[in-house]
Amino acid sequence: MEIMTPHGPALAELDEVTDPRFLLVLTHGSAGGVDAPDLLAVREAVTGIGGTVARVLQPFRLRGARAPGSAVKQDEAWVALVAGLQERCPGLPLVQGGRSNGARVACRTALEVGAEAVVALAFPLHPPGRPERSRAGELRAAGVDVLVVNGDRDPFGVPEAADAARLAVLPGEGHDLKKDPARVGEIVAEWLGARMRPCPAR
Repeated sequence: MEIMTPHGPALAELDEVTDPRFLLVLTHGSAGGVDAPDLLAVREAVTGIGGTVARVLQPFRLRGARAPGSAVKQDEAWVALVAGLQERCPGLPLVQGGRSNGARVACRTALEVGAEAVVALAFPLHPPGRPERSRAGELRAAGVDVLVVNGDRDPFGVPEAADAARLAVLPGEGHDLKKDPARVGEIVAEWLGARMRPCPAR
């Protein structure tokens, strides 16, 4: 599904379920794609609890760029593509998230798009070796509950528990969360399953 944004088209892979409870919009990191092991595992687990899942390839990756560029432009594109997905899935409560850079976008735009929660996979707390350049403020500014799933060997650091509604730190995992992606999916589905209300009859 192609969605136009102010900064070029985005591409969404939509896995719909019968009688969905909510819509989860997920995206990739700076140089990654929507087939990252943790994103696929989350899709599998969340569709199993009644969530419709959209995995979004952002405009900069569709152009072939390996860096997102301006955060302002990235966020503008995100807001537009989420609106396009909500038109396709009207009335569903919205959860958004992603891995690494995608988790940052989801936190920055959560209030603007009306998300009820954010799923932050491998949130990059700081550049490797630069703990003084913390991005914890983005987690705190999300304005909604945030689930953070990070590995304890992530060179980008691990957020503090106080900066998230729930922090899950997986032993032996690095930034790619690919050692046991099924566990990542289980954590996300457990958290969302407990907090998302059934969707009213439409």
